[in-house]
Amino acid sequence: MQRWPVLLFLAWVCLLFFAGIGLFMSGFLLTRIELSSSSSCSDPLLPPPWQRQSLPPGSCWAPQRFSKAVLVIIDALRFEFAHFNPAKASPLPYENKLSFLHHLTTSQPRHARLYRFRADPPTATMQRIKGLTTGSLPTFIDVGSNFATYAIQEDNLLAQLVQNGRRVVFMGDDTWEGLFPEKFFRSYFFPSFNVKDLHTVDDGILQHLYPTVDSGEWDMLIAHFLGVDHCGHKHGPDHPEMAKKLTQMNEMLRSLVDHLGNDTLLLVAGDHGMTETGDHGGESEKEVNAALFVYSRTPLFGTGPPEEPEAIPQVNLVPTVALLLGVPIPYSNIGEVMAELFSGDGDTVSAALQQLSVYHINAKQVDRFLQSYSLVAQDLPAEQLQRLQELFSGAVEEHTQLLDQVQGATLVPPELQSRLGSLISRFQLYLREARVVCTQSWARFNSLRMVGGCTLIAASCLLCCMATELAASSDSFYRSCLLYPLLWGLVVAVVLGLAHVLTQEGLDLLLVSSCTAAASQLGFFWHWWGQHHKRAFLVGSQPPLAHIGLRQRLRAWLGLAFPMGILLFRCGAMFSDSFVVAEAQVAPFLLASLVMLLVGKLHWDGRLTVLEGPRQQVLGFSSYRREMWYLLCLVAMLLVCVRLSGFFHQCREEIPQCRPSLFLSPLASLRNTRAKNLFYLLCVALLAGLVYAVRSWLRHYGNLNSSDPLVLFVRWGFPLVVLCIACYWAVVSSADDSLGKLQELVQVAVVAFPWAVYGLASMGLLLLLCNPMTVFAKDTRESAGSIVTPYLGVPSSEVDFLHVIPQIYKRMQESQKSRLERGSCKATIAAYGLGSVYSAALVIALTLLGFLLMLLHSERLSLAFLLLFLEAFVLLHIHTRARGLAGDAEPFSVPWYAVISWLLAASQFFYSTGHQPIFPAIHWNAAFVGFHLDHSTNLLPAVLVGANTFASHILFAGSWLPSAPALALCV
Repeated sequence: MQRWPVLLFLAWVCLLFFAGIGLFMSGFLLTRIELSSSSSCSDPLLPPPWQRQSLPPGSCWAPQRFSKAVLVIIDALRFEFAHFNPAKASPLPYENKLSFLHHLTTSQPRHARLYRFRADPPTATMQRIKGLTTGSLPTFIDVGSNFATYAIQEDNLLAQLVQNGRRVVFMGDDTWEGLFPEKFFRSYFFPSFNVKDLHTVDDGILQHLYPTVDSGEWDMLIAHFLGVDHCGHKHGPDHPEMAKKLTQMNEMLRSLVDHLGNDTLLLVAGDHGMTETGDHGGESEKEVNAALFVYSRTPLFGTGPPEEPEAIPQVNLVPTVALLLGVPIPYSNIGEVMAELFSGDGDTVSAALQQLSVYHINAKQVDRFLQSYSLVAQDLPAEQLQRLQELFSGAVEEHTQLLDQVQGATLVPPELQSRLGSLISRFQLYLREARVVCTQSWARFNSLRMVGGCTLIAASCLLCCMATELAASSDSFYRSCLLYPLLWGLVVAVVLGLAHVLTQEGLDLLLVSSCTAAASQLGFFWHWWGQHHKRAFLVGSQPPLAHIGLRQRLRAWLGLAFPMGILLFRCGAMFSDSFVVAEAQVAPFLLASLVMLLVGKLHWDGRLTVLEGPRQQVLGFSSYRREMWYLLCLVAMLLVCVRLSGFFHQCREEIPQCRPSLFLSPLASLRNTRAKNLFYLLCVALLAGLVYAVRSWLRHYGNLNSSDPLVLFVRWGFPLVVLCIACYWAVVSSADDSLGKLQELVQVAVVAFPWAVYGLASMGLLLLLCNPMTVFAKDTRESAGSIVTPYLGVPSSEVDFLHVIPQIYKRMQESQKSRLERGSCKATIAAYGLGSVYSAALVIALTLLGFLLMLLHSERLSLAFLLLFLEAFVLLHIHTRARGLAGDAEPFSVPWYAVISWLLAASQFFYSTGHQPIFPAIHWNAAFVGFHLDHSTNLLPAVLVGANTFASHILFAGSWLPSAPALALCV
């Protein structure tokens, strides 16, 4: 079989899958259109004037209440962190630490107030910054930009401030640098991506905060602290380090208030919350429930605070701050103004009229955005837009009539207050329904594209299945099956291109590539169907199953029906929400069910019973019955591994009663020193045990008897890798303040030890790539002391790959024959490692990959990796014994049940290594294993986080292709 047709065929199949995935994602991860328009002071959005209203110079749309504002963002400030409960005698580490906020709200109730600040998912920092500055809703596809930040092109609060001559000063999270380039009068950016660094950003802000406030050279000051968020990622909220960090924030706020003037508004906000494990990104209650604190030295509120803090959406902050500072509301804002901040010191009627004025401005701005957006996009339903227009028109008309009556003094105060309250409710209803309509519309899926993408992916899987079955029948299969699909796809692409030229309509490249992929698939199936009928005609009119009974037919199809049925069931169940939530439990169940069905099929075929007859029983009882019991013991071991893997589970927000596994948290989060030491010793012992098992296995099969560089690396490099990992775990599991003056040495160690592991593993993989064969032969004559390595290098063809051992024997014979021709004495050849010629290199490679992936996980997840290796070993033995009992003598053919069981095992250990297909479950700290400072590029952290996330898939995929035939030979 030639190499290039095969590679081109595989490339074409990859393009088919990419086209299907892209089409599905275009329907699932929707984006809304961002309008380029921006607001200005000259926009005709002012409400009808009333006699007590006046617009001072320098104000836009509404009178300016404050000339300065300080926005302090404490990243991941959950509401429970800011709320103070004096009745709690024994608070948790994150409770009752921001006592200064409680002091201000109780001592100055009209100056300060605490809110529940409701974040819109996704609760990632970049999306929350976008919502806090534009007043709009980012969609889930924007979460990919959280680590590759792009400048915000939409109208936003910072752009309005700069456009109106205000000076914006920023200090903190460097994410703002990419979002708002050239928008700051002065800035102090600090690296933010290293979630293990609790102090660099916060200490840098504190160094510049108070001198900047005292200088007065600013109109809007933004300070974005990250210590609380990073502490949650590293330790979780229920940890003494969180108490220290919140106490530091409390003292910072106490000092900051002393530096503020009477014309300054203070806003303390959390961009999102965090889960009990310190993660965020999803939509659970603890992730979206942040805190907002508002304070001013001058009275802000007409009444005291309510008994329970009010909950407001985060987008409401944008129109509120804009009007308080006297600048226009950003064009795309859909937030509702916090009207209680505009009450002033007047009577109740004046306060209500002022609130109506800002509501009127806010409603006009939202109506303008909806009208503009509906002209360029079809996302918003026409019926709902019509209803919103009726609500808006009715409220505006009533407001105009009410102001006329107020100026004419035709309403008595009780009736006026009732009308004012009713009209405020109407404006609130319009603004809230407009936000609901936008939220629902921008979260709606494109079902047609999603179905089309799933169809393309399913057809690609079927194509691969047919290709694997047909490739063995013809050496020219790949060459012939490439011609027709490429021709069909080329014709469709040309037709769509001509249609684009003739119609002058926009060309959707994703849709064109999807149609081209579908056409090429149809070309493949059409060619296959023609070849199928031609082969059937040439073979004859008698089908192979025509003269066998029903039982034999069922047996013939049972081997494919069961595994394919389980695979189709799993794929179809992906359309069920309940299955997606419970997939961590379903995948192990399907794996165990498939193995049990395999045993049942062997029993149905009579393969688990001893043959009848006295002679057959005598011959078969010692070997056949031993194989049967060995298979059953392997199945029992597999079920035990499946059960134990459930202890390493992560929770989803849809299951509130779930508690995440204790093994997911790092050792540094343990307060009990004895428990920490015991777990550390256990993890190191498991690493040492893995190395011992691998070396013992290689030594048993004769792969450690030479002095090749790879063999020497296995002997000495493996223990050195384990030593470096153990030292790294010891350093990172220690408390931050427990090493005292050794902190500088610790900072070097947390970088040096991982890089030592990276270097050693890379060296081992390079040696393995250069010379993967550890097989050698030895002439046992006393006069000959040299060792002859009979086979070097990688197999260069399929023939070499299928006949490596015969090739080695042939070269050994030729070498020995030449020696015998030179001498008259007889000789004996001792060959080492032939039985494990495939699996030795495989085991070495997987062990090195396992070391790398365990380094990227928390220490106690090494237990899960041990189960992964053990379960993979047991699965391979089960497949080998099952094939032996079934009488399958072809070692290089892989049955479908083995492929599907391997797939289910990879999915099972995706969950059993602490992962879930949700944003909060991503292990971001993997990006900084071996890196103390921030990354200069997003590529390397993406690779590290991706390797951490898909560790089980990497190990199972890397071991599957050569593992089954390798184990068949060595077992």
